[in-house]
Parts: sequence; structure tokens; C-alpha cells
Amino acid sequence: MKKLLKSVLVSAAMLTVFAGCSSGGGSASSENGGQQKEEDGIKVYSGFFAVPGEEVPDSSRLYQALAKESGAKVKVTWLTGQTAKERIGVMISGGDYPDLVDASDGRSAMIDAGAYIPLEDYILETDDYPNLRALYSDVDWEKIKSANDGHVYTIPQFSSTKGEDMDPNYGGEAFWIQKRVLEWADWPVLTTVEEYFDLIGAYLEANPETDGQKNIGFETLSDDWRYFALENPPQFLAGYPNDGAAIVDPDTLEAKVYDLIPEAEEYFQILSEQYDKGVIDPETFTLKYDQYIAKLSSGRVLGMIDQGWNFNTARDSLIAQEKYDLTYVPWGLVLDSGVTPQYREVNTLNTNGGVGITTSAKDVEGILSFLDYLVSEEGTILHNWGELGVDYEIDDSGKFYRTEEQRATWKDQDYYKANRTPYSYLPNFKGMLPDGINAVNPSQQPEEYLATLEDYDKEVLAAYGHEKWTDFVAAQDPLTPWFPIYTERSNWTAKDEAGIASQNMQEVKMQWLPKVISGGAENFAENWKAYTSDYEKRINYKAYEEALTTEVKRRVENDKEIRERLGAE
Repeated sequence: MKKLLKSVLVSAAMLTVFAGCSSGGGSASSENGGQQKEEDGIKVYSGFFAVPGEEVPDSSRLYQALAKESGAKVKVTWLTGQTAKERIGVMISGGDYPDLVDASDGRSAMIDAGAYIPLEDYILETDDYPNLRALYSDVDWEKIKSANDGHVYTIPQFSSTKGEDMDPNYGGEAFWIQKRVLEWADWPVLTTVEEYFDLIGAYLEANPETDGQKNIGFETLSDDWRYFALENPPQFLAGYPNDGAAIVDPDTLEAKVYDLIPEAEEYFQILSEQYDKGVIDPETFTLKYDQYIAKLSSGRVLGMIDQGWNFNTARDSLIAQEKYDLTYVPWGLVLDSGVTPQYREVNTLNTNGGVGITTSAKDVEGILSFLDYLVSEEGTILHNWGELGVDYEIDDSGKFYRTEEQRATWKDQDYYKANRTPYSYLPNFKGMLPDGINAVNPSQQPEEYLATLEDYDKEVLAAYGHEKWTDFVAAQDPLTPWFPIYTERSNWTAKDEAGIASQNMQEVKMQWLPKVISGGAENFAENWKAYTSDYEKRINYKAYEEALTTEVKRRVENDKEIRERLGAE
């Protein structure tokens, strides 16, 4: 019966007209309406990820190597010039989709349109794709199904960790500060927002310029969807983890917006004072993302609040310029030193996100076979470490390593861009390889991490008694069954009261928070009152809180029921 269902689904998908979304390059062709192939027989699938990204050239060595070993490749396109919901809306209107889609904020619309093929019978009811199945435990797969009407529409890409999380770098949210500022102050330990801004202000006064250009004390990006680090700090400052949509009382399981809590008012008042002092960049609220990255890359920005992954390009630019003292250290700050921060997220299951196979796909099983290879031990090594003898070596104990020449080669950004793959948003896992000896990624292999660490960075870590950058930021504890609750918002539509409230909430905060900060410290009380009054008038936040509370309680009960049913701890 399961095989019959698969056959029906594939047949239905093949009946869908697919024009314009699949691109295979000049040498690709399709026969009799079948799957597109290149002249060497490599199957060519199309993929769209609704996030900004950089195109990878067809000539990329590892892109081609993965195609040769797996017999397939995915031609990936990224989001440009539109929001995720806008681009997905266009796709739905046309009824044509790439083979693989991560719809980001447009995921619920894709599901409502019937655009994703359910994958549970392929992955969970057969032994055809063992590596995909092994990405998650039986409990996790049941949670994914439970959150999606019994189906697996999408495969979470970033929720699987095998063994220990080996990443020495911090990619989450924090208050970041340049290493030279810490060195200037003789390596202080920062706990509060007040200490942070006092240090930046003092350094800015003593060191007004870098390379003849005026230094900038602090940035807080507010460009489009990247405005999260402008609006969400109150949750962290109050000692909560990054649930993103609300703070959740662990005893009552009640969800509450963090926009109106006392920590929010206190934090934004501090920002208004720092804006008055000239510490905050007067252009910070009008900067586009590329302008923000350009400022960080100049080395003039002393500090900012952001997610680490959001400014990787700037960090890489500074490293390429060998300006290591102008790169940043993360701090999980609070307002009251008695509060325990929880900035660093423990890897958790995202049941409402991931990449899915669309109804336009002609070869569902072929796509799944490719994804299964990509998360196999062989595919993971090729994807992350590269080719043996070219990108890495193996010692007598089975440990992977790179030579000095190989490290230098991969440090070159032009070489990296010309030899990487476009598969960062396809399923993968973190941690350790199945051999139990090697890390998934070279940068996370302890010996490789230390070998590539600059002397200056070793000095910074030693000054604080740390071994890696993640040691600067305390992890969330405990990990709760509902975390992260922000994923529930992707299930809401413009017809739901909670969905309408969520959209209005974004509009109100994007309109008012820059005004509250830049309106002058002497006007803060008046501006804050106007903001909160408009917030309460325009946003049905009680419906928003009620919807999240209902989902929190559902997840708690669901976790309990699944574990009892499966006999899992």
C-alpha cells in the first residue's frame, strides 16, 4: 500500500506542468518529459531557498564532485528583491515550482496550496533512505508529523546534531564588541548593558578615528526582516532564551509578549540616551543590509547587537584584511547583574521549517536519493571536508587534517567562492561523523581550529581563560519542549487573528522603535507612552498570546504523549 501511494504521488507530480522553474544549464536536456539530465547523465534538479544567498558557479570543483559521486545536482536560486512571502505568493499564483523549496515565511502558504508532497511514507515507511531517516529520532519524526497534520512536508536542515556539538564559533544573538576595545580596557568582563555602553563610550572618546575615518559606537540593524535584533533584546535581558515570539512562564506555560515588559522600556531608554550621546550611528535606522555590512567591514564599528551568522561577510572581510583586532567578541548581557542570561541556543528541532519537494518535481525518489547521499558519511565528508589529497589528509589514527598549504588555500575567499557548493540549505547534520573520530566540519575539528587560530585570537581567549568563542555566552538551561515557540508563527495566515496581530506587531515596532530611540532622551517617556498606546490600539496581542499559549501547552502534552507511546525517555 505504501509503495502504491508513492507511485500515485509521483505520477501526480509528473502530470504537473513545470515550465520556467527548473534550470539545468546549457548542456542539460530532458527526454520524453522526464527528469532533466546533462550530457554525462547527471540528473539536474532545481531548488529555491527563500533567503538571500550567493550563486555558486557551475564550474565549482566540489559542486561537480558531488554531482559525479551522487549522479545528481541541484541548481539553486536565492531570494532577491522580494520578501519570502511575496516570492512564494508569485509561485503559488503560477502553480509552478522548483523541485525543492525552502519557503521560509511562506511555508504555511505552500502547505495550504498543496504545493509540497508529503514525505513520511517515503522516509519513514521504507528502508530506501536510511541516512535521511537517521537524521532524527523516532520521537523527533513524530513531533514533526504531529505539528503538520500527520505529515512530513519539509525536512528540517539545521536541527540534527550527532554526538557533541563541536562548533567553537558563536553564531547566535549577542552584544558584540571589537577585540581592540577589550584589549584597550585590559580585558574586562562585561555583564550589563550599562557596562557595555560605558566601555564603548570611553573608547570612542579616547579613539575617535580608525584609519582617518570617524569611529561608530554602536549599530542596531532595522532593515526589513533583519530588524529582529532591534526588537527582541528584551527577552534576553529578562533572562529568557530566544523563543523569539514571546517569553514563556515555565510554571504556568503562559506566553507573553516581551514588548511591554519593564526590561523593554529600560533597554530602549538606554538606547535613546546613547543615541543622544552620539554613540549610536545616526544612520543606523536607514541602513540597508549591504550598507551595514560595509560599515562593519570598514572596522569602524565598535559594537552592535546581532546574530553572528548575520554579519559573517563582514567578519570574513576583516580577517582577509588581517585586521583581527577589529573583529568581535560576543557577550550575553543583562540589565540586572542578578539575572542569569540564556542567549546561546541548544540545538533544537524545528518542526515548522525546512526544505520540501514540490508537486512540480518529476523524480521524487531521485531527489530523495540525492539528499540521502548528501547526508551519508561519504557525502557529508565530500561536502564539508572536500576531496582527499586535495583538501585534506588522513593520519594513521584516522584523524582528518589539513596541511598548511591546504589551510591557506581555503582561507582565500576567491578560492572558497569558486570551489564551494550551494547546498547550505539542504539537509545536513552537525557534530561528529559516524566514525566517532572526526568533526563534520574542518573548522570544528579541534586540531584544525587551533591550527588556524590567529595568535591575536589566542591572546584574547587566554585573557578570559576560554578555549573557544562559544564559552563567552551562557547556554539556555533547561531546554523546554516548546522551544522555540516562534516557529508556530509560520503556521498562521493573514486570516487568523494571531496572524493579523503578528503582522501588525511587526509594522508597529518597525514604525515606532526607531522613533523612540532617536526622539531624544528628554522625550523618551512621552514617546514610549505614544508607542505603547499605539501598540495596544492596533495589535490584538491578547489573541497573539493566547494562540502561542495554546501551542506551548500542546507541545508539552505532545512531547509527553509521544515519549510514553514510544517508550522513550
